[in-house]
Amino acid sequence: MDFMRTAGTRMSGFVIGTALISVVVAGCAGGALTTREKGAGIGALGGATVGGLIGSAVHHPAIGAAIGTGLGLGAGALIGDQLQGRENQAAEQDEQIYQNQQELQRQRDELNALKRKTEEY
Repeated sequence: MDFMRTAGTRMSGFVIGTALISVVVAGCAGGALTTREKGAGIGALGGATVGGLIGSAVHHPAIGAAIGTGLGLGAGALIGDQLQGRENQAAEQDEQIYQNQQELQRQRDELNALKRKTEEY
């Protein structure tokens, strides 16, 4: 019985360690993490933790951690994807606002130039 518990603890440590290393390697793989990647990483770590705790309660921490990692990864990626989509939409709206402001300024300048021209005559 102690052998199974020790093996389970080692396995859950392995799963959590692998998840941490994966997040670090992905973070160093070139550039900043996207919101989707951050969500997936947080979900995987949270899922592994919760899954390991639940698995420990039923004497299978490694299996619980593995299942929790997969579910957390998927849920985190979905949430991160939604957040990233909203960030992209906000950036597009900001760009449109900027372009509208530039167009308004161009038209103001044009009106002022016309006013000066008519005052000269």
